[in-house]
Amino acid sequence: MKKLIFSAVAILLFCSANLNCQPGTTELMNAINNINSNIDALGHRFDVLEKKIDDVQWYNKVGDIAYIDKVYITGPPLAKEKNPTGQGAGNPVKFWTYIFIPKDVDQAKKYPLLVFPHGGVHANFDTYYTHIIREMVSQGYIVTAAEYRGSTGYGAAMYDRIDYGGLEVQDVDASRQYMIDNYTIVDKDRIGIVGWSHGGYIALFNIFEYPQNYKVAFTGVPVSDLIARMGYKDQEYRDLFSEQAAIEKPADQNVAEYRKRSPAWQVSKYQNTPLLIHTNTNDEDVNVLEVEHLIKSLKAEGKKNFSYEIFQNMPGGHSFDRMDYMEAKEIRMKIYNHLNKYLTPPKPFKSVKDLQKAGYGFN
Repeated sequence: MKKLIFSAVAILLFCSANLNCQPGTTELMNAINNINSNIDALGHRFDVLEKKIDDVQWYNKVGDIAYIDKVYITGPPLAKEKNPTGQGAGNPVKFWTYIFIPKDVDQAKKYPLLVFPHGGVHANFDTYYTHIIREMVSQGYIVTAAEYRGSTGYGAAMYDRIDYGGLEVQDVDASRQYMIDNYTIVDKDRIGIVGWSHGGYIALFNIFEYPQNYKVAFTGVPVSDLIARMGYKDQEYRDLFSEQAAIEKPADQNVAEYRKRSPAWQVSKYQNTPLLIHTNTNDEDVNVLEVEHLIKSLKAEGKKNFSYEIFQNMPGGHSFDRMDYMEAKEIRMKIYNHLNKYLTPPKPFKSVKDLQKAGYGFN
């Protein structure tokens, strides 16, 4: 919408300066395209600036209890190269990943790891998750959060590498492997994966594709059925998928591709990773029907080692169990109880009071 407004202004300005211009002329269209390109570039510059500011905030908000780092690692090459014979074609994709390590770790011991992919079609891991990271670290978890391909805050090139339900899944698993390879304090046998929304979607595909790598998983309000999603979202949203190099077409022209990228249609791959699923009936982003389809599909396949809860009209909608009111904290206790059963962190919460103290500083 913003781009349309800017384009309309551009037309007026151009025609004011060129009284003989006619709509549709080559000069006019070139002017509009140039302005749109500049708008996109400026938007990415603002995203980069916002990300750098938010990175400083991590140290302010979590630095008292965690060692914080951000490392540059690689995932697989692009699924499709714009110029397959160009310089650098076929190289692994480079991306950043966050690391949070409790400050009171004993370097002679090993600690459980949580892999935490962020949500959003195009988004990033930011201080929205401050209190949740504090809760995890306070229990003795090490956390890694990959800024997988398509993340914002890293310029247009990274943004355009998005591969929703494709190689982003391997990027996130690469962050898990990096932690094992580089930190002797990480227990490779105690690794879980946690995510909400698109992050929950990635968590599902990780336990589908790499069940041996994760001992437990939690997925909150996970995107589950892209075919249904294309039906109830608007055209601007659909374009985010059909414009991806790895997808290229809308769902009606390539149902098989969208089906392949939909967890609800791929549950046959789910093996035995203990899985907890949360959803909310008034979710304004991931309609509950998607998660209901996932749950029904798991049941239809005879899968046993999963549990779920469908919350009824919880305040916060899509964000209901990530928020800061007491009911949300009580729901997060359920999540931690599920994770802690399999990952045995050194200081598990025994009550919501423990969670409140760890995340917020006061009971």
